[in-house]
Amino acid sequence: MDKAYPTSTPMIGRSLDIKNDPFRPKDDDEEVLGAEIPYLSAIGTLLYLAQCNRPDIAFLVNLLTRFSSAPTQRHWNGIKIIFRYLKGTIDMGLFYPYREKNGVTIPISNENITPYNETPNNILVGFVDAGYLSDPHKCRSQTGYVFTIGNTTISWKSTKQTLVATSSNHSEIIALHEEVRECIWLRSVITHIRGAILVRPSLFGETDETNIFYLKLHIKTFVKFYTLGIGLTRSHGNSLVSPVPKS
Repeated sequence: MDKAYPTSTPMIGRSLDIKNDPFRPKDDDEEVLGAEIPYLSAIGTLLYLAQCNRPDIAFLVNLLTRFSSAPTQRHWNGIKIIFRYLKGTIDMGLFYPYREKNGVTIPISNENITPYNETPNNILVGFVDAGYLSDPHKCRSQTGYVFTIGNTTISWKSTKQTLVATSSNHSEIIALHEEVRECIWLRSVITHIRGAILVRPSLFGETDETNIFYLKLHIKTFVKFYTLGIGLTRSHGNSLVSPVPKS
């Protein structure tokens, strides 16, 4: 792959026809890749990158991991496209700059926890999206979310939902629920490490007011001691539930 041509996206287009989908499970007339093709080794390498430094390939790596037990040449071609994409974006990655923690009040006890000042370095922001029926073969949707603090990504996830969503709204609610759980955990960890709580985190999702109301109604026990702002915007998590566009 050192002489391969770079590509601008990590994934080829998918077909609406299930039988022509290049990322469908193994067909009866197809052969499983032999031991001479390092499919599992490539998956392990890409999983490390997707989980540590390259969230832009998380969706496709999660997709190709599902065929590890019976990979075919179609799936191996998908692996090679990811490597071609990485070759063209080898200088991309996450960067965590060092900044002074201005305006921090260290609490004396647990009963006297003072929040940070509202600066960009102290705002936890989450984006979420759901890909309805992204796996048409198993009738499952995809959940993808990403959290930033100080304009830098600190947590992300792209995974197939465990429930069968009956509608696109249903899949969005499942994704929002997973994002809220992650937000509460992140805020708790950051509070423990820094010794002071963050300002109110904001969660954004590509959904409607009905989903927001439904979610708030069912997570009161989760947010009893937390104040979460749930807003509506064009979600940045879209690349975690679908291929990355060229633009």
